[in-house]
Amino acid sequence: MDIPRPPSTLHTGSPPELTPTEQEVLEEYEKLANNMQKLASLLDTLASNPTVEILDGLRELERKTSLVFTLLKASVYSIVLQQEMSGYGGGGGGGGDDDQHHEGGQYEDEEDDQ
Repeated sequence: MDIPRPPSTLHTGSPPELTPTEQEVLEEYEKLANNMQKLASLLDTLASNPTVEILDGLRELERKTSLVFTLLKASVYSIVLQQEMSGYGGGGGGGGDDDQHHEGGQYEDEEDDQ
């Protein structure tokens, strides 16, 4: 015996009735999905095969970075050298302590300790 079945809510071949707004939203989602798929494919291609322009740019960046690093090391070395020369040179290299020296070459504080 065949028992009649109630209409199913599952998709059985004929599309369910959608409002125009729902149809527009689905179409936009479909466009978005296609665009995302194209973007993913393009990014995959770019990642696996870097272009000549990108490689040249990276080489130039590497050269500039190396130059900046070298200049930074030279500047730090120069500053350290200047500090050592002014501190150990004995030429009174601009410390401002000359005002506290007496004829004997002692600081005022040193006289109090003696």
